[in-house]
Amino acid sequence: MKKFILGFAVLTTAFMNAQTQIIAHRGYFQTQPPTTENSITSLQNAQKLKIYGSEFDVRMSKDGVLVINHDEHHGKMEISETDFKELAKLKLSNGEKYPTLKDYLKSGKKDKALKLIVEIKPAKTEALENEIVEKTIAMIKDMKLEAQCEYISFSLNVCKQIKKLAHDFKVQYLNGELSPEQIKNEGLDGMDYHYSVFQKNPTWIAEAKKMGLITNSWTVNDPKVYEELKAQGIGFVTTNIPDQLKDK
Repeated sequence: MKKFILGFAVLTTAFMNAQTQIIAHRGYFQTQPPTTENSITSLQNAQKLKIYGSEFDVRMSKDGVLVINHDEHHGKMEISETDFKELAKLKLSNGEKYPTLKDYLKSGKKDKALKLIVEIKPAKTEALENEIVEKTIAMIKDMKLEAQCEYISFSLNVCKQIKKLAHDFKVQYLNGELSPEQIKNEGLDGMDYHYSVFQKNPTWIAEAKKMGLITNSWTVNDPKVYEELKAQGIGFVTTNIPDQLKDK
């Protein structure tokens, strides 16, 4: 009986660890030849990998157009202070046209198996953040992509605003200072923290899982770190090397 229990525990642990899913960070862009992060091509590369999801960053131009861009600037232009027609004049480094959220979602919709991990970047004011959230949710609902999208943000206001407008949407917080209990009390679905946060707080993954929270970590580009997180039973990792981690 003891051998059975021990064997079952080993199998259960192995099964739990095997469930760690891979998310491509800003798409899969570290290809040969390399492409550009947050480009349509990087999204298409992620689709070919057959992984869980692909993450991308949403900002808003001065005239209210939602665009895909990680940094506050596109070239030398500050996105929030520049109209889209000016932003669009500068192509991405791989030669693609500057992507709008609508363009990106259209491409993502072609492969329903790949989750679209929507990171809404913080804005200068809560009013602007709320506007971006409202427009993003409206577009996703209009395109009937509710089931394919999940949400993350460094802004607690953005996270809470998403839950306020669309309670069923999965929302994870990125900043790293809130404990699992605090995440739960804020009404959010999970924590998506830099791996160093979990290294400093080694009980958080287990605590979060007991509370039914999603656990994710960024940006995991070291296979050793990936194995450490996987051994703790983390649900997801976000990485620049999804091709290398997906079969580990």
